[in-house]
Amino acid sequence: MAWELWLAFVGAAILIAVSPGAGAIQSMATGLTHGVRRGYWSILGLEIGLMLQLALVAVGLGAIVTGSIVAFTVIKWVGVAYLLYLAVRQWRTATADLGDRMAASTSGGRASLVVRGFLENATNPKGLVFFLAVLPQFVVPTAPLLPQYLAIGATMVAVDLVVMGLYSGLAVRLLAWMRTPRQQTIVNRVFSGLFAAAAVVLSLVRRTATA
Repeated sequence: MAWELWLAFVGAAILIAVSPGAGAIQSMATGLTHGVRRGYWSILGLEIGLMLQLALVAVGLGAIVTGSIVAFTVIKWVGVAYLLYLAVRQWRTATADLGDRMAASTSGGRASLVVRGFLENATNPKGLVFFLAVLPQFVVPTAPLLPQYLAIGATMVAVDLVVMGLYSGLAVRLLAWMRTPRQQTIVNRVFSGLFAAAAVVLSLVRRTATA
């Protein structure tokens, strides 16, 4: 990948990562309840899901999924259902001393955080739509494709790790404010609403967006 083309892709990757979405909400919610260091297990899952979608596009399956009404619809509604599940879970999160909760979370649960992050991106067809719409602008078809996709994947993971980490850290900053059960409940309700809103946005995604 040419230097100039790579720099242009870095700019696009930053804009896409910074744009608030389900992944950002997941990172903030996880950072809030587990801390930044533990939150990176969820972020790792997000990146695995992102790379799965890139791999699907690279081998051509992404075009099949976005071109098939049934496949696209099934993946979309699985993603919607999962976001609604997260919304309900966040809504019902019990208030507690967050310092104690974060200390207790240091043992076990890493695999569940990775899986949660993975499902967040893997069940979101908007990622496939993005890759199909954007990647052709940065891939030179006459050059070897594997090195280009590896560069694109590494760049997106690096950018996303930093941005999602910042989102997670931003949520941790809320700990200084969340001193009472009422304040914790308010924040839980806000994140629940954000997950629900992300589910609504995802439900509105149409296959024709790839045209």
